[in-house]
Amino acid sequence: MRWPVAAYRAPRGAHDPLPNVNDPFLRAAIDEALLGLSEGGIPIGSVLVIDGHIVARGHNRRVQQGSAVLHAEMDCLERAGRLAAADYRRATLYSTLSPCDMCSGAILLYGIPRVVAGEHRTFRGPEDYLRSRGVELDVRDDGECVELMRRFIEARPELWNEDIGV
Repeated sequence: MRWPVAAYRAPRGAHDPLPNVNDPFLRAAIDEALLGLSEGGIPIGSVLVIDGHIVARGHNRRVQQGSAVLHAEMDCLERAGRLAAADYRRATLYSTLSPCDMCSGAILLYGIPRVVAGEHRTFRGPEDYLRSRGVELDVRDDGECVELMRRFIEARPELWNEDIGV
């Protein structure tokens, strides 16, 4: 089933005082989230940035692919293909939502030193653990990311609960 993307966009002026739409990498992650939503999936998006360039994009494809593991960050890393350890050490992973335990494990496994999360109001992953392991975590509290998830969770709580293992 496809969802009306326009119904999930934050209304004009709904952003926090310092919106992050000027960050092209967070904007790209939001665009991925909206793409996933338009495909009937859960609206979470991610991009992997190395040396100022997007090298991979992904979005939550659990519904579309019937997958147990294709969260946005996992999809993004899969689409990046095999990279050298040195590449991951220069990377920043952007996600519209705080990474869950599974995605945090992948971040640690590949030694990604920096994560930018669009928000953590609707879901907060193991952020303290990531920080304790040396990952720089920048949570932007972006209004569009918050509204996208709030509206989706309200509309499809059963799908959201399945995604986070509730």
